[in-house]
Amino acid sequence: MADEELFFGADAEPVKDDSDNSSVEDAAASDKAAAEGGEPESTDAGTEEAKEEQEVKDEAKNDEAASELEARYMSLYAEYDNYRRRTQKEKDNLYADAIATVTKEFLTLIDNLDRAVDGAKRSDESSLDKVIQGMELVGRQAQDTLAKIGVEEIPAERGTKFDPNLHDAMMHIDDDELGEQEIAMVFAKGYKYKDRVIRHAQVQVAN
Repeated sequence: MADEELFFGADAEPVKDDSDNSSVEDAAASDKAAAEGGEPESTDAGTEEAKEEQEVKDEAKNDEAASELEARYMSLYAEYDNYRRRTQKEKDNLYADAIATVTKEFLTLIDNLDRAVDGAKRSDESSLDKVIQGMELVGRQAQDTLAKIGVEEIPAERGTKFDPNLHDAMMHIDDDELGEQEIAMVFAKGYKYKDRVIRHAQVQVAN
């Protein structure tokens, strides 16, 4: 009672000052609200909402990246498919051109061969030599035609050393005139294009 201030009005009754008590009550109420977590609840709600919003944005970015990757894949696949078709077409054209070129070189040879056959049918004993000369001419022309397209005859004369990479041994004989593994006879000529053997020479090998 000593610390309380007293006021005397008209009736001279003492009155207590409640201003201090009101401030204390307001502060207590504010502390209570803070202790009960009023403001933190608002902060947590805001954080959760921001997190969900970020997740939505991330998902949208992932979907966009996936769509872009799919578009790039489809474009690459279409480009490869076009390349494959174009390459196959070029390969087919290259093969067709090669066939046409080789055939063209042999057409004249075939014409001359037909003429030689017709001449042989009309020939008699007196014209036999001419027929033989005509056939030899066709043979030389055939060799020239092969040379034009880069095809060479594989050497396989009698006495040539046998080479399994170029020759095919059809049979073996003993021949004192020839050395070991030398060609004695040729059954069929062989041909090669550069380093590629088209047909091995079929030969008879001695000793």
